[in-house]
Amino acid sequence: MGDFNLTVILDAIRRTSGGLSRVELAQIVGLSPQTISNISRRLLDQNLIVEAGKEGTGPGKPRTILRLNPGGMYALGVHLDPAVTTFVVLDLVGAVVRHSSIETPGGNDPAAVIATITAEIAQLVEDSGVDRGRIAGLGVAAPGPIDLDHGTVVDPPLLPGWDRVELRDALARATGYSVLVDKDVTSAAVAETWAGGASGAGSFIFMYMGTGIGCGIVLNDEVVRGTSGNAGEIGHIVVDPDGPLCDCGQRGCVKSSAIPQVLVAEAEAAGILDGTRAGNSGAEIQQSFSRLCELADAGNEKAAAILDKSAVLVARAASVVTNALDVERVVFGGPFWSGLAERYLERIPPLLDGNSAARLIHPIEVVGTGVGEDVGAIGAASLVLEHTLAPRAQRLLLES
Repeated sequence: MGDFNLTVILDAIRRTSGGLSRVELAQIVGLSPQTISNISRRLLDQNLIVEAGKEGTGPGKPRTILRLNPGGMYALGVHLDPAVTTFVVLDLVGAVVRHSSIETPGGNDPAAVIATITAEIAQLVEDSGVDRGRIAGLGVAAPGPIDLDHGTVVDPPLLPGWDRVELRDALARATGYSVLVDKDVTSAAVAETWAGGASGAGSFIFMYMGTGIGCGIVLNDEVVRGTSGNAGEIGHIVVDPDGPLCDCGQRGCVKSSAIPQVLVAEAEAAGILDGTRAGNSGAEIQQSFSRLCELADAGNEKAAAILDKSAVLVARAASVVTNALDVERVVFGGPFWSGLAERYLERIPPLLDGNSAARLIHPIEVVGTGVGEDVGAIGAASLVLEHTLAPRAQRLLLES
């Protein structure tokens, strides 16, 4: 119970940018002043918080403000994407201390990719100058599905040869850090709660625009992972009954109608992109998709029509999820988001509003991620902070 209360107080301080006094903490979390004082002392001794001056506007003794100590703890994050692998060192307040990225090695040899990731992590930590002893662990965001119990990547799209690769244990052995592995869409949602500011509060879905399209789910500030940790797979929501045949046997699924690879193929068929130059690797799809977005922004009507249609289809998928979960916000992000941002943020809000079952009760806000382009890697590092510091009901369970 003491450890749980500690995380509750730390979380309350974290969620208030200006910090809180001990009196305010007691009012917010409902613990006694003596308990607040004792736990605050523990957090100060662990260098997780600092006393950041005094404030007082009325009669009585000025109150000492408690804030997170950015250098009290660090976490490492890796986002393994079929196109680009991104690395970050994150401090306790969710700020990026150091960043790097490399093109994801090709081929179908996971061991070679793991060796490359290990070397890049070592260089990143050295360049960051942070005390290795203050690094709580390494988080990895990878394409799903993920076997969370074993930290295993299970046959992700566009990563040939990655069938049941025990990524968590392999990286733990190679780096010496404690390692957590989670889905990229879930990691992105975690990033938003830790470092997204206002967009990461309350109940929302994170629409992850990557090689595939998925969604992370946050309800009442809690990340929802599902029974096996694979919640958010929306690829087989039907968004166009007359659309292409999907490998599941239905027509017009998100997976067969709206993902970047499909949009690139449409552009090639329409003669907008040169199909002889495009390939099926993650990096090649990303390059072709970026070119499609550039053409649309430059006024190419065929390119714009392809992206405008995709906005309608993605809005339909998002509406299914927002109506089912009754959330207040949709946050968009991911490695393919930047090229779509302006177009989607203009077109999707009215589409979502028109399809909202609760539109007469509350609006649905539509925003881009408050974290930035590194949301996957930041989310991976945030997994470590969440696991270490966030209040979770499991902390209250007692073993007999």
